[in-house]
Amino acid sequence: MEMAGGDFWVRDLGLADRGLRRIAWAERLMPVCLSIRRRFAEERPLEGVRVAACLHVTKETAVLVETLRAGGAEVTLCGSNPLSTQDDVAAALASKGVRVYAFRGMSPREYYECIGRALSIEPMITIDDGADLTSTVHKILHGVVDEGVSWASGVLEDPRKTCSGVYGGTEETTTGVIRLQSLESQGLLLYPIIAVNDSPTKRLFDNPIGTGQSVLDGIMRATGILLAGKRVVVAGYGQVGSGIATRARGMGCDVIVVEPSPVRALMAAMAGFRVTDMKEAAEIGDIFITATGDINVIREEHFLKMRNGVILANAGHYDVEISKRDLARLSIRVEKVSDLITKYVFSDGRELYLLAEGRLVNLVAAEGHPPEVMDLSFSLQALAVKYLVENRERLEKKVHILPGEIDDMVAREKLASMGVKLESLTEEQVRYLREWQLGTS
Repeated sequence: MEMAGGDFWVRDLGLADRGLRRIAWAERLMPVCLSIRRRFAEERPLEGVRVAACLHVTKETAVLVETLRAGGAEVTLCGSNPLSTQDDVAAALASKGVRVYAFRGMSPREYYECIGRALSIEPMITIDDGADLTSTVHKILHGVVDEGVSWASGVLEDPRKTCSGVYGGTEETTTGVIRLQSLESQGLLLYPIIAVNDSPTKRLFDNPIGTGQSVLDGIMRATGILLAGKRVVVAGYGQVGSGIATRARGMGCDVIVVEPSPVRALMAAMAGFRVTDMKEAAEIGDIFITATGDINVIREEHFLKMRNGVILANAGHYDVEISKRDLARLSIRVEKVSDLITKYVFSDGRELYLLAEGRLVNLVAAEGHPPEVMDLSFSLQALAVKYLVENRERLEKKVHILPGEIDDMVAREKLASMGVKLESLTEEQVRYLREWQLGTS
């Protein structure tokens, strides 16, 4: 482990060269981010702005960090999951002077200490993925003390002063948005948040397409199994779960969907998926993938019905969807098959296999979303920071989404980079769409 004063805390600086090469590869596939970076470098819209970011430390995240820095921002970065950091990327960023506090395999204490170190610059804006950074700021300012806050505060001289200058933030993922909406509903949100996750250009591509591909990638990397012919149970048919289900079907899987929402369950059924409850699905599935954002989706009553050799994987942000407590309690023996597979042996001889310790399988067992998808999400993140800087006096302390014209701009630039042409409406067509009097003739 390498730490230089308070400047960085990474696994091994010797990995920097490899990380730099991988970041360059991601840049090649993220043309919209690079276009924004060039504009930022000319205009410097973030001059003097201090940004603390809590994100999965991947090669794509490095592209975002460098884009913000090109705009004049001072950026600190910590990991948003104890197992998702790519150590070579963290080393590469540290070698370029970024204050990065992240390494794969952090303990809970180290995780929150890294959040505290990221906050040490007295940020003006927070960027978050899962809301751990934002909730830590709010707990400090609201006087809520728990173990995580104590660990984060322990590396700060004056925690309240450190956090009091934040005037805006962004959130990357569904789980984080839900937490922040809860803060807002209770009247406790202390600064405006841009829910980048809810922007159409993020939600319609990153969630179903990026997660759909990367989750299956993670499962295959961890296990090396053939997916074709397997019965795959997907818990949750939201933006993420629907993408996983669609791509699993494309790999030749028999896909079963478990979903409590009647509307989403109907969508899954009309998309041709078998839909049932987890009690029934538990008896027939070979692979189970959770994507709900809720707790204990798969628990004791389900484990007891599962077949021998079942594989369990989670695509939700936190490791709470598959009850590890129930798994451990029901088992007579727990063994590590590999760094990514844990075997739970029951008294009747059945073996259940949990991937990636129940954490995000696409980031722990694979590399997360492809760069082409993160090009959209992180372009929105960069522009959301600029939007917060420019509109800090006008935004209420609520969870907001970005204006539609920003979404359209990012989508247009992405289409242009792909060589895709858009249809142009004639003046007559534009007038027709604006006219209310015209109807049946």
